[in-house]
Amino acid sequence: MASLNKVMLIGNLGRDPEIRYMPSGDAIATLNLATTDTWKDKGGEKQERTEWHRVVMFGKQAEIAGEYLKKGSQIYIEGRLQTRKWTDKSNVERYTTEIVADRMQMLGGRSGSSGGGSYEPPADQGSDYPGNPSAKPAASNTSRIIDACAAS
Repeated sequence: MASLNKVMLIGNLGRDPEIRYMPSGDAIATLNLATTDTWKDKGGEKQERTEWHRVVMFGKQAEIAGEYLKKGSQIYIEGRLQTRKWTDKSNVERYTTEIVADRMQMLGGRSGSSGGGSYEPPADQGSDYPGNPSAKPAASNTSRIIDACAAS
């Protein structure tokens, strides 16, 4: 039986990326990404709900995120959901579900330019961190969707 674990999000960063480095020197970036749904209720009043997503990136993609992304940046993320188990300082086991990003595209404009850039890590990017993708599927052609969303 086939299965699919794919996440595609367009949202804004709630704070600057947090960059850490593994003993091997590879970078890990952690992002807090907000997506907001808006609708009108039965009374015609506009309602909105913001959902927060934890996103992790590795290697060169993480370094680029740390250099170019800031709080409020609008980005497109493509990746997969992953839950990992860890132990806190009180020796209590905890679980964290996060999106491991395979692809990132910066949306919105920078001063003096329109549009953003994109980065997709090489398939052979290796690491000891359990969330790092060891192999990734071919990138999907989503640029038309991204362009349409960024324009709205």
